Amino acid sequence: MECRQCASALERPGDFCLVCRTTNADTVVLDLSRERAAVTALLDESVVARREVTTTPESDGETEPVELRNFAGLVADEIHRKRPEEVYATGDRAVLRAVRVQAHYPFYRVEGEDPVETVLERRGEPSLEVVDEPPAKKLGGSHSTLIGERDGQRAVQTVASHPHVKKLIPGPIEAGGSGSRSGVRAKATRADANGNVRMLIRDGSSVQENRVVTTAHDRETGERIRADLNDALREEDLQN
Repeated sequence: MECRQCASALERPGDFCLVCRTTNADTVVLDLSRERAAVTALLDESVVARREVTTTPESDGETEPVELRNFAGLVADEIHRKRPEEVYATGDRAVLRAVRVQAHYPFYRVEGEDPVETVLERRGEPSLEVVDEPPAKKLGGSHSTLIGERDGQRAVQTVASHPHVKKLIPGPIEAGGSGSRSGVRAKATRADANGNVRMLIRDGSSVQENRVVTTAHDRETGERIRADLNDALREEDLQN
């Protein structure tokens, strides 16, 4: 394949052109399992590249983390070669989490039997604003105390780091009835008509409701962000 701008030869289809600094793919879709990763590159409405990365999972507790990290590194390298604007992912959470650590791109969860087709179907929808701010700058409101100590902080950081979250406003800490034995739990609730959600953090018998302002423009798009947030919280083991 040649670069669409300068016609220089690309090592792999959809690669970023190192000659004229032009992207030849704007989106990457990952379909991840523990043994293989399907990496699909899109440009506008077309698939420009497909590549499969495989691994043989290790059963040994000492070698498995290294094998998983190496597998994730190969997938992350495929993403970096494309320099995409967006990365969508579905599949095994452990693999997704390992790839996210090494890829340094914002990830969006996508569902459905054919994740590539789902992403293509969304192309006609208005794009959401991306908030390029560190999580700490998104925190606001008059209540500065966060429930749950370190795990509560992790829940807030996870939600605030989402690219479609504008602001997270902690609320007061209140008694929430019977205590939980499962530690700190967090959940994003159903989106309102403006696309904003609330995140409930429970710690024992206490609960804190946090208002999450998103870049969504209606309930439907807010629900997609809510699903993203809950997936991210599950990946952090903050949901049952």
